[in-house]
Amino acid sequence: MKSSVAAIVLAAGASRRLGQPKQLLVLGGETLLERAIRLADEAGAAPVLAVLGAHREIIRASIALNHAIPVINDRWEDGIATSIHAGLAALDAVEPGAPGALVLGCDQPHLTAAHLRALIETFATQTEPSIVASAYACVLGVPAVFPRLVFPGLLALRGDKGARTLLVQPPCPLIALPFSGGEVDIDQPGDLPRLD
Repeated sequence: MKSSVAAIVLAAGASRRLGQPKQLLVLGGETLLERAIRLADEAGAAPVLAVLGAHREIIRASIALNHAIPVINDRWEDGIATSIHAGLAALDAVEPGAPGALVLGCDQPHLTAAHLRALIETFATQTEPSIVASAYACVLGVPAVFPRLVFPGLLALRGDKGARTLLVQPPCPLIALPFSGGEVDIDQPGDLPRLD
């Protein structure tokens, strides 16, 4: 049986502009981090890894990660690239045969399991290794599935350069799937009312 795509939920940031851990904001009765983990799980990603850094003690004490594997990024202050690196290292330790990784954050309130499932299913039907990315507000972004072939490119990222760098100049074929509302994320207190 072919290995499934893993999910790496990037949740290590300090949420400085927000002034509180965004991972613990509640939407529809669950925290944003719990929601991202649940959506990845419902979409069929396995394993699901949750990369934690800032506020990790309070996050671990406040929520059940359920079936997600917690990954601690001690270098989270060095930027989002370090969280991608930590997630990929943990993935290689627990599922070295995973054909690809679904990389997502926990701050897109319009994200659905159906969209994540479409990304994974589109990835699985390609005849050659391909990136499958979300398209919104005239850009390509995460959530996106990256084939193992692209992992070295992800590991070469530095600082606050996220996966979008590889979407601008993809090293392999790229398929874009529309994600309505993908541009809405939670970064500042003014974004909070949009959660309702």
